[in-house]
Amino acid sequence: MVIGDIMKIDLNGKTVLVTGAAGFIGSYLVKRLLAEYSTCVVVGLDNLNDYYEVSLKEWRLEQIEKLGGQWTFIKGDIADKAFVEELFGQYQFDVVVNLAAQAGVRYSIQNPDAYIQANIIGFYNILEACRHSYDGVAKGVQHLVYASSSSVYGNQQKVPYSIEDNVDNPVSLYAATKKSNELLAHAYAKLYGIPCTGLRFFTVYGPAGRPDMAYFGFTNKLRRGEKIQIFNYGNCKRDFTYIDDIVEGVVRVMQKPPVSGLGVSGKCEVPYALYNIGNSQPENLLDFVDILLQELVRAGVLPEDYDFEAHKELVAAQPGDVAQTFADASALERDFCFKPHTSLRDGLRKFAEWYKEYYKI
Repeated sequence: MVIGDIMKIDLNGKTVLVTGAAGFIGSYLVKRLLAEYSTCVVVGLDNLNDYYEVSLKEWRLEQIEKLGGQWTFIKGDIADKAFVEELFGQYQFDVVVNLAAQAGVRYSIQNPDAYIQANIIGFYNILEACRHSYDGVAKGVQHLVYASSSSVYGNQQKVPYSIEDNVDNPVSLYAATKKSNELLAHAYAKLYGIPCTGLRFFTVYGPAGRPDMAYFGFTNKLRRGEKIQIFNYGNCKRDFTYIDDIVEGVVRVMQKPPVSGLGVSGKCEVPYALYNIGNSQPENLLDFVDILLQELVRAGVLPEDYDFEAHKELVAAQPGDVAQTFADASALERDFCFKPHTSLRDGLRKFAEWYKEYYKI
């Protein structure tokens, strides 16, 4: 953590790039920026790949369009270096939020190439574009905020997970690429003075989320009358974090880039920071499923007499799975006076209500 004065960025009047803008977190962030900062120019970038249904991504973009504001969407891939360079040259971004990535732990086992392209090469292209934004008389990117993941903690036994913990033993390729992002960002912050902040997100959920996430996938299967598989025989805990809490944290971080200064050791620190964003309240997976079922019944997505026991199967853990996630978010609270607070029931209730409306049940 950098110690020293923190420069405040007023997002009004700034040009902001949000990669992964058609994604879950990206679309929520764009809507928040357009709603709160009327003179902020927001450029959204997404390749609209088919990892999950493109129609949901298009729906998210439609919701953004309804807000109006200074918003431009561009379809493109951050793995295309020439394209990224051209984009940065055209818009001269003040703040960059890199949320574009190939997500999913299990998918990385069967499709590693997608993760190397998006999470390694793509992120490298973003870093290089930020680096060259300072060339000549250009003002340069004032802050690069990028998504990391709680997956970097692997299966360590110490809880809660702190940003000071050793994370050198990833249990999935996805986690390894996110750890690599943190190392690359630190190197670029040190070598080129790019203010960089990484955010380790903990199990983000909510309306219009990713269909590959447990709560969404379970809902789809239960509606079709299929069995859901609960891994590790239900002996899992996850630190579920509601989407609005994630976005609140991102917006606060965007406005306060880390700066070089003297650390406690008296050595010069680099403009680099790292934070956990998590609810800090791990929930047992079986309890989570029980609450989800209650809220789906309440919203009318499932009938009141739904036989859940007949649609539940307890199975062994899968490769890449971790037993628990638990965020120590004290650094975020200390530096930004914010702590995620949405309860799991409130968050799943909003998801269930959205699901009913979106699928016209």
